[in-house]
Amino acid sequence: MPRFVDRAGCFVLLMVLAASVSAEPVRLTALRAADKADRARLVFEFTGKPEYRVIRWAEPKRLLVDITDAKLGVSVKQPPASHPFLGKIRTTSHKERLRLSVDLKRPVSHRTFISPAGKGVRLIVELIDSETPKAGAATKTAKTAHAPARRNSRKPKIRVIAIDAGHGGKDTGAIGPGGRREKDVVLSMARKLKDMIYAEPGMKPVMIRKDDRFLSLRERLVKAREAQADLFISLHADAYVHGLARGMSVFTLSQRGASSEAARWLAERENAADLIGGVSLRDKNGTLAKVLLDLSQSATAEASARAASAVLWELKKSFPMHHPEVQRAGFVVLKSPDIPSILVETGFITNPEGETKLADAAHQTKICRAIFYGIRQFFSAKAPTKVSGN
Repeated sequence: MPRFVDRAGCFVLLMVLAASVSAEPVRLTALRAADKADRARLVFEFTGKPEYRVIRWAEPKRLLVDITDAKLGVSVKQPPASHPFLGKIRTTSHKERLRLSVDLKRPVSHRTFISPAGKGVRLIVELIDSETPKAGAATKTAKTAHAPARRNSRKPKIRVIAIDAGHGGKDTGAIGPGGRREKDVVLSMARKLKDMIYAEPGMKPVMIRKDDRFLSLRERLVKAREAQADLFISLHADAYVHGLARGMSVFTLSQRGASSEAARWLAERENAADLIGGVSLRDKNGTLAKVLLDLSQSATAEASARAASAVLWELKKSFPMHHPEVQRAGFVVLKSPDIPSILVETGFITNPEGETKLADAAHQTKICRAIFYGIRQFFSAKAPTKVSGN
């Protein structure tokens, strides 16, 4: 079902329309625009029935058309600079997937049609000016001008996911036998995961480390808190003294780690930032501050366990696991008292086979897709929790 998001930086996924995939990739043979006063049409012609999806971003204003198993068989003519709706059209291809990105000059809605066209298939994407009243809208507006505002018209919750690519800069992380560095591998995966989350209605990704820079572990927590993240995921590649270790692991914070962090917060509460829920420890006495922090940490630990279980469940479907259950450890990046946090070891980079796989883009995408499915499951339903360790 279409869902609308009206926060800057988020988008609307309006339609996913699946069709049977042809044995041979379809080719885009024509692309043209047809205009009216209040709307425009993008007309695509293919050699066969395409499997596609249409995505609209609110900010920046952009329309994406993704076609699976397709190739570009025609040069794309750019709209004139004076076009009232359309800006630049870009095309990118990755293996057998074709993406057309269309810059939009104004807010639009759209609808999609597909029909036969000679020996091929025509896809029409109609863009309608969202700011132009429809027929009868003026009358309806006049009748309801003095109507009371509807209650319970809440905006949908935007889930902010902080993606932390481990290490960076002078901290290379583990290095595989072939010289591949953990910091590079996990940054590549973080970018892929960001794209998947960005394409999901109601979710917003925040990259903790966007490039090859060094960030302290505490800085990573601060960035997640500044983004008011609803979930923090740290990506790593494991290492071991011998090259035979293999498999993935998912971690949450240990009770010992939570206790040490609580002590730190209580000792520094005069300078501590407010909790995201709006509760400050600054002006609370020692007993009350401890109670409030314990409540926050307990809820966070429970949510972290559910998130970790959901991600582990999805990873286990496709990959061998080094630990078959969620583990607990005292990693600093998991110590936020009010943000559910998990750490994923995506495989052993010190294993020659593991290093090769971790550097492979298709393998990275498969890992990220499983993590993404786990994130989506965590926010859509209560995942079972089964955690081991201290």
